[in-house]
Amino acid sequence: MSALLEAFGTNLEFSRALAPLTSFKTGGRARYFVSVGSADEAVRAIKAVKRLKIPCFVMASGSNLLVSDEGFDGIVIKMDVTGLQKTSETEVDSGAGEDLMALVDLATASSLTGLEFAAGIWGTVGGAVYGNAGAFGGEIGAIVTRITVVDDSGQIKTMTADDCGFAYRHSALKDDRFVIISARFGLTEGDSSVIQARVDEILAAREGKHPTGGRSAGCFFKNIPDPKEEHGKLPAGRLLEEAGAKELRVGGASVFDKHANIIVNSGNASSKDIRQLADMMKKRVFDRFGIELQEEVRQLGSF
Repeated sequence: MSALLEAFGTNLEFSRALAPLTSFKTGGRARYFVSVGSADEAVRAIKAVKRLKIPCFVMASGSNLLVSDEGFDGIVIKMDVTGLQKTSETEVDSGAGEDLMALVDLATASSLTGLEFAAGIWGTVGGAVYGNAGAFGGEIGAIVTRITVVDDSGQIKTMTADDCGFAYRHSALKDDRFVIISARFGLTEGDSSVIQARVDEILAAREGKHPTGGRSAGCFFKNIPDPKEEHGKLPAGRLLEEAGAKELRVGGASVFDKHANIIVNSGNASSKDIRQLADMMKKRVFDRFGIELQEEVRQLGSF
């Protein structure tokens, strides 16, 4: 205990409830929890975790996370590094903990195009880069020019986009060797009114098919790569709808009536309910089409 307090000081929290930190609003507690607000704090945290050999999980906003009802018997490090600024005529830097929509707003106000696709995506910039978030034919990895990370030895490093190995809903950052501190994005000068119109169009499209009351993680499953489909992806939601997934419910968890790839917590769901419902949805699609859906949502703890 004294070693933990020495490493993390007053930032260290014990038995922290994680449910309020996730969009699903479910899950148990973390044995230890610390919020990291700077690169130096991240370095100290990673070095301490390695030295003390504590199981560790790094989280962003919790918008794409399902936490076990039993919680996590280790330390959760929440990345809350902020800061958002233009660094050149066409480049923007963002801390990992900044809200992704704030980055979209800055680009729009600066008449920079390239981020419109990200309008309305829940979560932080760091989480978006980690998972190569995308929508409407765009992906965050396509506009990343470099990122600053802390590696698993506690050293600060700079990585290029090529180093990140971006692919559909994937990056090399997922091997858990790197914690994202900040990212730089290369955009293109454009017409602010045209950019704003596209942002508004995408936000309206999202509002029509996404729950507005929260308690969801957005699309639960990845789309399926298919060059014959629009944007090269076969929508998992289409398969789920055709398989009859919208009728499914487990406890307080149900499939959203406007989008078959979204699970909603009606208010009293457990993480177990959500996991069981997701398994039922996967089975429906596999039985009907022979396709095994892959989760887009991350999981923490045992299910």
